Amino acid sequence: MDTARGSSAPTPPPSGPRRTRTGAASGAGTKGVPRARREAQILAAAVEEFGRHGHASASMASIARSVGVTKPMLYTYFGSKDGLYLACLERIAPRLVSAIEEAMTPDPPSVIASSGVPPRVLAAVFGVLEGQREAWFVLYDRTLQPGSDLHAAAHAHRAAIDRLAASGTADVLRAQGNEDPLDADALKHVWTGAVGALVGWWISHPEQSATEMAARCARLLAAIRAPH
Repeated sequence: MDTARGSSAPTPPPSGPRRTRTGAASGAGTKGVPRARREAQILAAAVEEFGRHGHASASMASIARSVGVTKPMLYTYFGSKDGLYLACLERIAPRLVSAIEEAMTPDPPSVIASSGVPPRVLAAVFGVLEGQREAWFVLYDRTLQPGSDLHAAAHAHRAAIDRLAASGTADVLRAQGNEDPLDADALKHVWTGAVGALVGWWISHPEQSATEMAARCARLLAAIRAPH
């Protein structure tokens, strides 16, 4: 299930198309900037543009202006708008999956039953997204055309995160003696929607660091669990 900013819904890396670079020689940059540094600058600007506007509405001219290069230079480095989007996807998705996997390392039943895993997962997500919060919405881009190579690439990464969410929510319920698969599926959808909503809230509050956001969410989860 896909997750978009402000909406309720959510590797091995995808085997889909990868960008093809042409033009500039390896190691060469622009205006004296090393190629690797210039690529990093372009990717940072592109993540923000794609995350804010979606692939369909993202402007290559705006990305170029943000970096201080010409639009043709973007095509020289990444081949096409699709190639640049894929580069952004590959920049963030594997890191998110790895961080979530690490946060979900096997725990004794007592830790799972106390719901210690969800705060760790949120902290891991915020840690990866610190400094590039819009990246979540590059992965969960609702403007990608179903059936396209870009949609397939993003879906492969989203499916990996979805599997982790399904496993984690099922474990939490199982630790409480609940084996109902429909309960687990419903909770997975609630969880993935909540993560997207929290990232959207975080983007609207740039003064909040990843550490502060993780602590805030841990307090909120504790309040939800507290007996009334």
